[in-house]
Order: sequence, then C-alpha cells, then structure tokens
Amino acid sequence: MMATQEIPLVGYQSKLLNRVEVAEGTMAFHFERPAGFDFKPGQSADLTLLDPPETDLEGNVRTFSIASAPFQGLLMFATRMRDTSFKRSLKEMPLGTDVKMDSAMGSFTLHKNSAKPAVFLAGGIGITPFSSIVRQADHDRAPHKLYLFYSNRRPEDAPFIEVLQDLEKTNPNFRFIATMTEMPRSKKTWKGETGRINKEMLSKHLNDLRGPIYYIAGPPAMVSGMRKMLVECGVDEDDIRTDEFAGY
Repeated sequence: MMATQEIPLVGYQSKLLNRVEVAEGTMAFHFERPAGFDFKPGQSADLTLLDPPETDLEGNVRTFSIASAPFQGLLMFATRMRDTSFKRSLKEMPLGTDVKMDSAMGSFTLHKNSAKPAVFLAGGIGITPFSSIVRQADHDRAPHKLYLFYSNRRPEDAPFIEVLQDLEKTNPNFRFIATMTEMPRSKKTWKGETGRINKEMLSKHLNDLRGPIYYIAGPPAMVSGMRKMLVECGVDEDDIRTDEFAGY
C-alpha cells in the first residue's frame, strides 16, 4: 500500500500587526514576516484574506509591492484606500487576524552592474517598490548611484516622503527629487520641485540621460508617458523597466 503524501500548503501564514495612515487616503499595513519568507527589494506578493467580513467580484486576493526592505523584520504593504470590500476588510479586521501570503515574485529589482546608475520614476503609490530598494541600498551601503524622482499632487498625498528625505542624508549615493503637480490645492509649504517629471527636470539632476537604467512605477498613463518621454530623449528601450499600478 502506497503512503499518502501530504500536500504542502501553498504560501505562508501571516498576521496583521498594525496599520497606519501614511498620507491622505493611503494606509500602510504591517504584517508578520513568516519564517522562510525571502524576497528581493522591488518584488511583490499576493495577499489573501482568509475569512473577510465581506467580499465582492474582485475577490479576496490582491498583489502588493513589498514596501519594507528585506533587512527589516516585518512586511509592509501600502495602498490607496479605494472603497472596495477587500480594502474595507483590511481596514476593519482586528489586529492579529491571520492572512495568507504567497511567495514573493517579480523582476522589478535593482540591476547588478553598479557602474550604471539607477533612475527611479515614481508616481503616487508607485513609490512602494522603490521604498524597499532604497531602504535596502542604504542598509547594504550599495555602491550604485540612485536617483529617485517622485511625483505627487500635493505633499499631503505623498507616502514615505520624510523617510526618503532622511535616506538621502544617510546614503551619499542616493539623490531624492520630489515634485508636486497641484500645489495650489495644498495647505502645506513646499520648497522642492513642482510640475510633472519631464526631460528638463531629469536633465537638471542627471549629467547624461543615456547611460542609467530607468525604473518606472505608477498609474498606467504615467508609466506609458514616462516611457515615451525617455525614448524620445534617446534612452535605449532595453534600459527601461516598468511596473504598472492599475486599479489602486
């Protein structure tokens, strides 16, 4: 008689540890990092709510970029709080609730050749993979030159802006350029760049637009607009990597 093989559970069990508002309408969720859960900065993972109080046609699974870095002891996801069953459940479920986490996936990770600078172009919640990459680069003292251009409507809408400003102070290889597109609607003062990321803004902070590897993350329209702008500037398509955040 053949022994029956136990089928291993796909994925990992985790717990919701904390949630915090990181910008207007944007929340960060901290989860327990399961034993054996490894990931590279810039990767994402599927999160499954196991027994949510409500569900809808979009289902109980979402893919999130991991906003925390591998050296940190927990997993952090951040998201715009649209009015869906999944997001309402995430906002309301008790701390300590069990969830399922699938293995990390994706190739939106920092290139190995440190002679080539990395230029990150982020729109809104597209900041999450770069949050992981620049935190880890600071921790590892990575030799890569990193430039992060981060576009939001207003400072009120910009998650992690203080963390990123602090990382610029601690990592001499990291430049952080934040820009706001709708400052007349803001109640805060802003001394940084304004307007959309464009060729002029990139040229002001980069010696040569050809040479770096570019990473673009944000809403689909922003991603395609940035790609088009870079190609028009003579950037090789092979040097452009993208990650679209649709429906967030």
